Amino acid sequence: MHLAGALGKNRRHGLTQRYSTPPAMALPDVIATAHARSLRVGLRASEAPDFHPLRRPALRELVERNHALYAHALPVMETLYAQIVDTQSMVLLTDNEGVILHSFGDSDFVEKANRVALCAGVSWAESARGTNAIGTALVDGQPTVVHADEHFLHANRILTCSCAPIADPFGRTIGALDVSGDTRGFHKHTLALVRMSAQMIENVIFTNQFTDAIRIHFHARAEFIGTLFEGLAAFAPDGRFLAANRSALFQLGRPLAILQTQTFPELFGMALPALLNHTTCRPGESVTLTLPSGVRVIARGEYASGARQAFRAAADEGFEAGVRSTRPVRPANAPARDVSFAMLDTGDEQMSTVLRRVEKVRGRDIPILILGHTGTGKEWLARAIHNDSPRRDAPFVAVNCASLPDTLIEAELFGYEDGAFTGAKKRGSVGKIVQADGGTLFLDEIGDMPLAQQVRLMRVLQERSVVPLGATRAIPVDLRVVCATHRNLRAMIEAGTFRDDLYYRINGLAVTLPALSERTDLAALIARVLDLQRDSDAVPTRVSKAVLECFQRCRWPGNLRQMANVLRTAAIMAEDEDEIGLEHLPDDFLQDCDAASNESRMPAPMQTVRGAGATPGNMQDWQATLIEQTLARNTGNVSATARELGLARNTVYRYLRQRRSH
Repeated sequence: MHLAGALGKNRRHGLTQRYSTPPAMALPDVIATAHARSLRVGLRASEAPDFHPLRRPALRELVERNHALYAHALPVMETLYAQIVDTQSMVLLTDNEGVILHSFGDSDFVEKANRVALCAGVSWAESARGTNAIGTALVDGQPTVVHADEHFLHANRILTCSCAPIADPFGRTIGALDVSGDTRGFHKHTLALVRMSAQMIENVIFTNQFTDAIRIHFHARAEFIGTLFEGLAAFAPDGRFLAANRSALFQLGRPLAILQTQTFPELFGMALPALLNHTTCRPGESVTLTLPSGVRVIARGEYASGARQAFRAAADEGFEAGVRSTRPVRPANAPARDVSFAMLDTGDEQMSTVLRRVEKVRGRDIPILILGHTGTGKEWLARAIHNDSPRRDAPFVAVNCASLPDTLIEAELFGYEDGAFTGAKKRGSVGKIVQADGGTLFLDEIGDMPLAQQVRLMRVLQERSVVPLGATRAIPVDLRVVCATHRNLRAMIEAGTFRDDLYYRINGLAVTLPALSERTDLAALIARVLDLQRDSDAVPTRVSKAVLECFQRCRWPGNLRQMANVLRTAAIMAEDEDEIGLEHLPDDFLQDCDAASNESRMPAPMQTVRGAGATPGNMQDWQATLIEQTLARNTGNVSATARELGLARNTVYRYLRQRRSH
């Protein structure tokens, strides 16, 4: 399903883009019904809402009770916010009663949001706030848009809000994801982004809740395996159905209650041991299965290494004949499981030097620290280190230290016993370190790890054992540690925010990956990324000369990650064509390239300042002067200044704050 198709199905009840307030009688049925509920509970539209946010201890307790939702939603919220940044909006996560747990927002919108208590610890349940996207979506159990005067309380009519409920693997609503913003910035596609983000959170929660079960990824189209639209189903060792995500329920065409009485063979037309044996012998490969409806789907099974014994007896029965294998498929932006040093060496001398240095310690117990800007391929290199080592058949476990909140990183990394804290799941959790036993533990963004956890990690690396939260017994672990960061760890040591003993423990060999704009192998990289992402014969494997020239002009602030995303989108747009052309590239990317091209045509003095002879001091002075001049020319208009300079508005605001502080 293309994005445009997905967006088209995400509008409900004929709700379309509105920039003016519709008459009361013209409100969609869902809004009119919600207004009636608001009246029945005794709310008055003109009354000033009574805001009493939870105190900090109570809010911390609420976050702990919702720790799985909070931890898995946070990275998705960050991604969603990156897509709507500078639109006078904010992203909010609530619990199942509408109490806000966390938010990201544009700095110039947060003050307005605070005036209506759109902040952590405040309840936006419909019974307290009247008709609003969060409360109404939780009541109806459906994605909801509430725009401007559709809010019941007059005080909230400065807002446009798009909200989607979040369900656990058993269909129970556990929270909601919302984007709220200024009514003037309303866009009809926002709800689609929120819905897809909520579904992404549900899928992550599903995968993490069934770590001890066998999980089936399936879809009628192979290219959707590993994407947001794949079906996910979990089964017990004896083949009993446990749970399924929204896509799986839709494809299976049966209610959850009925599915829970059925088994894997009844639903997929194959004995479970056959699939298990195939998963063990041919990891990453897919098979063709048949649903009860007769629809044939492409499927891939997986289960954690710790659960292998439980399934071994079933798997011994062997793989049934006649099951057709298909090409392995991968998530859209995940590093390939078979990534290797040879695959990463595409001709750039800087990159080749890094690979040669790392290869010299292959198979040795020497910790590696990978440095480089965000998106330069640090996880790709970490996977290559694992795959080209004697540990290749053991787990590779990646942890992004920046994506977990301080309150949860300890439990996620070190594990916990049953009842270790409020909301801890039964039987506890082994934690990422134990999951990586025998293999490789990749700690991405290690510079964002809190100091308290740095102390515990240091002890684990020194003693080669880990004590889960609430436990008294240490669990021995054998693992190789690879760390990565875009931060200057030496400067952090000086500032007291990173431990020097941990730094020297993880820094057996430090290598720095070059930024994409510094690499000389752009054409080869494009070809390699397209080949890795290719999941259909209809997708082109090359770009036009004009696209290559466009790529060569780009500054690539997002590095390889940005290029991979651009190419994947362009390849889908160019499906069934011979090559990717300019018309297939995203509009915002073309604008970025145009800005880079304009910058390259700046007067000579400005180019000199930005050149090799520039120092941090004169660079900052030049930028400050340029911002001052542009602000004066635009009579202080920050938005116009940012557009003219090709900067984010937050950059200009940050400069203004620094100027005032001096």
